[in-house]
Amino acid sequence: MSLGYAKKLSYREELGTVGMPEIFDPPELVQNKIEELAVMVQKSKHLVVFTGAGISTSSGIPDFRGPKGVWTMQRAGKGVPDASLPFHRAVPSLTHMALVELERAGLLKFVISQNVDSLHLRSGFPREKLSELHGNSFKEICPCCKTEYLRDFEIETIGLKDTPRRCSDKNCGARLKDTVLDWEDALPPEEMNSAKEHCRSADLVLCLGTSLQITPACNMPLMSIKNGGRVAIVNLQATPKDKKASLVIHGLVDKVIAGVMTKLNLRIPPYIRTDLVQLTLRHSLKSELILLFLTTLFLSNF
Repeated sequence: MSLGYAKKLSYREELGTVGMPEIFDPPELVQNKIEELAVMVQKSKHLVVFTGAGISTSSGIPDFRGPKGVWTMQRAGKGVPDASLPFHRAVPSLTHMALVELERAGLLKFVISQNVDSLHLRSGFPREKLSELHGNSFKEICPCCKTEYLRDFEIETIGLKDTPRRCSDKNCGARLKDTVLDWEDALPPEEMNSAKEHCRSADLVLCLGTSLQITPACNMPLMSIKNGGRVAIVNLQATPKDKKASLVIHGLVDKVIAGVMTKLNLRIPPYIRTDLVQLTLRHSLKSELILLFLTTLFLSNF
């Protein structure tokens, strides 16, 4: 998540449990659990992944409740920790890219994210199969026509406020709003409803890098259990939902997911930044309409 986002949040005294010790399962146990999780994923008919800040720490973005997390450091009077690189330059982690491949392979049906860092979208994961429960620091929305605008810069505000820009639709032109929730803001109905629907349909909800403490989002994975589904959790800290999970792995998310992908014989694609410029020219030659499409692709590792 964004450090800028953390600074913009309204003050809140009660943040739940922070600074919990990290737990590392022994290597042999982790390997056994990876094999078990791979079987669960392979047999799943409707896999849903629920992600938290822990999947972005390897991208250089601090988490919130870890030993050096944003809220842990703030409670200790040490302020917001420094990111290892500017927020807008963070790139998707190995786990982000693994989810892209799982979706392409037809195994992953939907992702529910509590993160606002836009890394799921940057990875190339389909927007229509993603619910961003807490918003996106790089996205604006038109409140009238609902058009979304994904930016390459962090939006100036949070709390669903007006931004300096307007909808580019000539028939609309409404003032755009940021999409990131402040503490008292309700979850966006469109994102929440699709997330709940998929959790109810899921036979497996895989929770990755989340402490499962922020309500009401943290209760969504448990909806699958009511309908006979299972929950698996991969996190370095204990969570309040561990006792309800069929499998809990205490280990680095990237390492666990890499192991699962190996067992599934799936390759994790590299992240490649793609800028696409398309120029369309039309002209008539000998009474025939010729369409000329000139497409230039700039490919570079970010």
